[in-house]
Amino acid sequence: MKIAAIREKTFPIASPIRNAVIDFSKMTLSAVAVVTDVVRGGRAVIGYGFNSNGRYGQGALLRERFIPRVLEADPRTLLDETGENLDPARIWECAMRNEKPGGHGERSVAVGTLDMAVWDAVAKIAGKPLYRVLAERHGDGRVDETVFVYAAGGYYYPGKDHGQLQNEMKKYLDRGYTVVKMKIGGASLDEDLRRIDAVLEVVGKGSALAVDANGRFDLPTALSYARALSRYGLFWYEEPGDPLDYELQAELARAYEGPLATGEDLFSMQDARNLLRYGGMRADRDWLQFDCALSYGLVEYLRILDAVRAHGWSPRRCIPHGGHQMSLNIAAGLRLGGNESYPDLFQPFGGFPDGVRVENGRVRMHDSAGIGFEEKGELIRVLEPIGRG
Repeated sequence: MKIAAIREKTFPIASPIRNAVIDFSKMTLSAVAVVTDVVRGGRAVIGYGFNSNGRYGQGALLRERFIPRVLEADPRTLLDETGENLDPARIWECAMRNEKPGGHGERSVAVGTLDMAVWDAVAKIAGKPLYRVLAERHGDGRVDETVFVYAAGGYYYPGKDHGQLQNEMKKYLDRGYTVVKMKIGGASLDEDLRRIDAVLEVVGKGSALAVDANGRFDLPTALSYARALSRYGLFWYEEPGDPLDYELQAELARAYEGPLATGEDLFSMQDARNLLRYGGMRADRDWLQFDCALSYGLVEYLRILDAVRAHGWSPRRCIPHGGHQMSLNIAAGLRLGGNESYPDLFQPFGGFPDGVRVENGRVRMHDSAGIGFEEKGELIRVLEPIGRG
């Protein structure tokens, strides 16, 4: 067997929403199809992948470096020991050949996109949902049949008032979510507190609300927000400062007793390990948000989980960023703490298979082979033409 083709297409996912740092008016996304010569049900097996939101499409890097390396390799070197399926680790090593250590910015997103498509193909060839493949190969064989998910939203939007923010959050609760998240840092502290108070009128308690500053604050501002937020008992206070400012994170952890969350913008095992070493994160209450689709893919995410365990953390303290089905499969197969969800944003790439409903803050996993993209009609209609070329 072999990879017959790898194709990429860049899509706009433009939106007028903004967080504390960026707006999404020019945002793009890369999607990849890994076409194999394996036939199932009379059709070639094709794996699909795409990069997570918040980073731009990576078409140039994929077409110029990573895809050619894989296609130029001897196909036999990309197979597992049985010779009957692809080996994601070997393909990852091939894609990263001739790349220097460090510099984990944009290329980690490109490789993560390709890696997702490879894992989708691997699970389809195996004839199993990806989360079951992961449980068998990298877990203890057990899976979480349902996964905790929270609804991420609460973005700043032109003309959006407190009433509209409340209506948004009420819709999430009506859909079955028990925890919601909103943005902070894009307005004054006083205005953000008024926004939080408005949302709490809807969700009823601080433990049902997480807030996210998207790395906007310097240390004094992060501490000012911490003092103001401490009275709420929030689900978490997310990414207050620059993702690589471990000293800021540690100072904040010493001052703020409530749960903190960060990690979505750390794109390698080394960066994740440094957060655990120097960021003052507390394994009994804080949350780690590493996103495989941004951080070199699942091959690297498995290394990140090894570092998490080595530093005395449970994988249950990991709730990946991104709201995509890849992380949902990882959460179920490797038994993480849950997954982010964007009920109304970044469509059709976010969300769950058609027919999946949130019940008491959890979703039930699908039974189809692969990641489950084929079970989301609007999404597979976008992805399939890439595979056909």
